[in-house]
Amino acid sequence: MTEFWESSFIEKQTMWGFEPTDSAIVTKDFFLERNVKDILVPGIGYGRNAKVFIDNGIKVTGIEISKTAIDLARQNGLDSSIFHGSVTDMPFDDKLYDGIFSYALIHLLNNREREKFIKDCYNQLKPNGYMIFTAVSKKAPMFGQGKQLDKDYFEIMEGVKMFFYDSDSIKQEFEKYGLVEFSEIDEPTKDMKNKPPVKFLIVKCKKEL
Repeated sequence: MTEFWESSFIEKQTMWGFEPTDSAIVTKDFFLERNVKDILVPGIGYGRNAKVFIDNGIKVTGIEISKTAIDLARQNGLDSSIFHGSVTDMPFDDKLYDGIFSYALIHLLNNREREKFIKDCYNQLKPNGYMIFTAVSKKAPMFGQGKQLDKDYFEIMEGVKMFFYDSDSIKQEFEKYGLVEFSEIDEPTKDMKNKPPVKFLIVKCKKEL
């Protein structure tokens, strides 16, 4: 996984442009309404989703597997603290956060890694904190492409394995970690206007006292 993302960022640099995703914008509003001030962003990449939080007074700490992506974030003015490493090695600090936002990362992990990732995020939430994940849906155009590795789990191209979520798998994986709600969101490919949007599910969990 490290190799794939490192070579992708080396080759394609800021491959998704700089506009934040719709999920990040929706989450920013949600966090502001609930006075969330300090968040962890696993899979921060080169920071395109971080800026919308920082610009609204929310402190961001990131985790990123690709050193090149971190360098790109720095070049583009992101001075947040970023841990270099895989989310599978969380936690990187013992801090508790008001909120966690992870975009399009969880579905790149296998079953065991997803379970650990959700638990690790939950463990780093303050009581009454929220964690929000954007995960690819079985309604996405890539579903069923490539080599099937397990139920709803495909190697869609070399080096990219994806687990596709539906309501059953969301309940199964998130219910014991304070699942509040989930909804569909169509993410436009903002840097490539002619590409169709990708169907994601946005999952909200709350850590009860």
